[in-house]
Amino acid sequence: MRQGSRRASAFLARRSLATHRRAWAAVIVATGAAAALVGAFAFVVGSLLVAVPPVQRYAGADAVVAADQKVSYTAKPWGSEPRTTTAYLPERARLDRSVLAAVAGADGVAKAVADDSVPVSTGDGRPAVGRSWPSAVLTRYELAEGRAPRDASEVVLDGALAAGGHAPGERVVLRADGAARTYTVSGIARAGDGGDAPPAVFFTEPRLTALAGHPGRIDAIGVVAEEGVSPDALRDAVGAVLPERSGVAGSDRGVRVLTGAERGEAEHVDALGGRGDQLALLGSIGGTVLMVALLVIASTLSQAIRQRSGELALLRAVGASPRQLRSAIGREAGRVSAAAALLGGLGAVPLGLAMRSLLTTDPLPLPVPWWLPPAAALTGGLLVALLARPVAMLAARSITRLRPAAALGAATADEPSEPGRFRTVAGVVLAFAGISSAAVATTQSGQAAGAAASGAAMSLVIAVALLGPRISRIVLGVLGRPLRKAGGVSGFLAERAASAHTRRLATAFTPIVLVVAFVCVQLASGPTMERAAGHQASAALRADLVATGGGAGLPAGAARAVREAPGVTAATGVLRSAVVLADRQAGEPVLTRLPVLGVEARGLSGTLDPGVTAGDLDRLTGRDAVAVGADRAKSLDLGPGDRVALRLGDGTRVEPRVVAVYEHELGLGEFLFPREALAGHVSAARDQVVLIRTGSGSGSEAGSEAGSEAGSGADPAAAVRQALAPYGGGVAVRAATGDDIAIAPPVSDGDNAVIVIGVGVIGGFALLAVVSTLALITIGRRGEFRLLRMVGTGRRQLRRMLVLETGLVTFAGLVIGTAVAAVPLTAFAVSLAGTAPYLPPVHYAVIAGAVALAAAAGTLVPGASAGGRFVLGRRAG
Repeated sequence: MRQGSRRASAFLARRSLATHRRAWAAVIVATGAAAALVGAFAFVVGSLLVAVPPVQRYAGADAVVAADQKVSYTAKPWGSEPRTTTAYLPERARLDRSVLAAVAGADGVAKAVADDSVPVSTGDGRPAVGRSWPSAVLTRYELAEGRAPRDASEVVLDGALAAGGHAPGERVVLRADGAARTYTVSGIARAGDGGDAPPAVFFTEPRLTALAGHPGRIDAIGVVAEEGVSPDALRDAVGAVLPERSGVAGSDRGVRVLTGAERGEAEHVDALGGRGDQLALLGSIGGTVLMVALLVIASTLSQAIRQRSGELALLRAVGASPRQLRSAIGREAGRVSAAAALLGGLGAVPLGLAMRSLLTTDPLPLPVPWWLPPAAALTGGLLVALLARPVAMLAARSITRLRPAAALGAATADEPSEPGRFRTVAGVVLAFAGISSAAVATTQSGQAAGAAASGAAMSLVIAVALLGPRISRIVLGVLGRPLRKAGGVSGFLAERAASAHTRRLATAFTPIVLVVAFVCVQLASGPTMERAAGHQASAALRADLVATGGGAGLPAGAARAVREAPGVTAATGVLRSAVVLADRQAGEPVLTRLPVLGVEARGLSGTLDPGVTAGDLDRLTGRDAVAVGADRAKSLDLGPGDRVALRLGDGTRVEPRVVAVYEHELGLGEFLFPREALAGHVSAARDQVVLIRTGSGSGSEAGSEAGSEAGSGADPAAAVRQALAPYGGGVAVRAATGDDIAIAPPVSDGDNAVIVIGVGVIGGFALLAVVSTLALITIGRRGEFRLLRMVGTGRRQLRRMLVLETGLVTFAGLVIGTAVAAVPLTAFAVSLAGTAPYLPPVHYAVIAGAVALAAAAGTLVPGASAGGRFVLGRRAG
């Protein structure tokens, strides 16, 4: 008996697959794309997890001793055990120079070399890295010509820099800590295995130490082992003689011994921190990806089964058992999922490689180990294979459980117009959860806030899918009459078809809502914050001109030189860095990296007005002062005279006294430090810009003068250029704008790549879901189209009906999707920026155009052939 039932189920599955091959093809495309998308994200996440910074600068070292780049914070959440969170430091944490002697005396160490670096630029503005000649051995540099430098006036040039024609004995202009100086080239060096390292300029060790500006500390120690000493033995021997801490005052950094691939961590100190940020953003978007995939798979399979409800009811009425029907549907879905898994697995690898190419950087190239492509393909394929069968069987449950007599009536009955009680309750709960998640998004910042908002939007999209039939009735109540009046007979047919099938209408506009909501949240979150930050920065700016020094920046002496230029009334150097703030969110310990500015109080009021509400910025001097933004001061309960516990960029613990509270924190950052308080705790103490105030009038007038080519002394810009001439090539002077000081939100290339992935890949997948879902619905209406043609509906009337239905679905999806996106966007925009959400009109126009094209492709193209000659052909039957 059971064997016969299986044969019957297999027969029904085979015949059904052949009969409904067009509908199943649409399902295969949608679910296969979902499998490819999930597999591609698994590919990228797997590549990021195994990625390590490349070893270039220390290719000749057997081990590198460096300070730990991580900080930790332990706190006790509400009603839980203490928890510890960690974060990577944004600036290099340095070692005390006394550690060098201990490392040099360890067993198995042939040579221990102190390694420091400073940014250097050539006379024509080319960037390079300044190092000491003894550290050349760490990159296996060897002299190709000449000799080593003997005094402070000599340098050895990297062969890449000497390619311009420099030879031993010639002179070269270099700029490091101050004005450009002329050095004698004593030799030319070429790298061995570290050939991919940045071009280097080698000074004597005393000269390099003076240029670095931190004589008691060093960046790292490169270790060359004695012959026959293994990396593990070297690690143990060096570790045994190291102090527990780095020995730097105010720092509790541990000391690490790095060997093998770990050596790259000492070169690119923030690479792993950037990896963590990318993983966090990808994790947030990946959760959305899973929800999107589940929604698409469930929607397409349910629609495919629902369109066959009459057929299934008839089979049940003529004696097919519930087990046979469920088994037949499960077999169909299993075969479909197998095809989709194959397509998805094949597509996951190239899609994952494309996403990887967007995320890979020089400090952190993403590897592709041999096991990653098959693992990613298997991940996406398994998702489809595991979900398709139960979802399909669940979609058919309402028919297969009917008694044969009731099934006979159900075979000809209309679809229910209202969702069930459970579906309604679930939709309401998810709508409430989405609104609550939007409130949680207000606790985030920048792109993290955008990612949190997209999660809230996803909850609201699912709520729309569950409550779709009820929403459809509201849509028809608003648009039904205008549709009938504008479309005539075709409008009447479109309105009646939609009213009779509200579930079908809801299924049609749900993927459009998904596209619009998700893409709007991703595209609007960044511009909203950037626009508000730009407005605040522009409101705070009082400078007319700005001087920049290229990639190497400008030393502190540049601002002093500018102040002495004719026509200049004030000049402020701006040093960028970051601090780490330990705080709690909902009781959980959190370490937040916040970008900050270091400025000089002298003449600050002439170039910058942060909008002080309490205290006095004239007291922003020394190493024990800080100004705090108003919102941050409120959250930490701070005011002038209070102290705030922070970690500077290199991990040094400080508790500066608050001297002022200011308003424009979104544009200037949440903390303002005296420049001298940050200078000793950054990887390179170079001003990114120098803000300049002249006596020539408004900023626009000064900008006009800055753009002029007049070289007279009456031109302040010309005078500033002349004052900066000793600082070499690459120095530029132009009109100042708010972008020169705007600090929030800081969007890195990696963050931009994640946004591109989120918008491009997931948005493209959602558009494909629009096409496949609408195509599936259109294919399922063949009988309806044939009947309309047989009762006299004309070709043009039917075609116009489809166009009007497409317009109805597109407009409803755009409006509902925009409303869904507006909830989380408005919540965090008002809270964090004090403004309404902002999306460039061009971006929204592109979204609307893409949705309209996808809807037309999913409806009009299959509609032209769904019923063959009975639909849009010349004959009616």
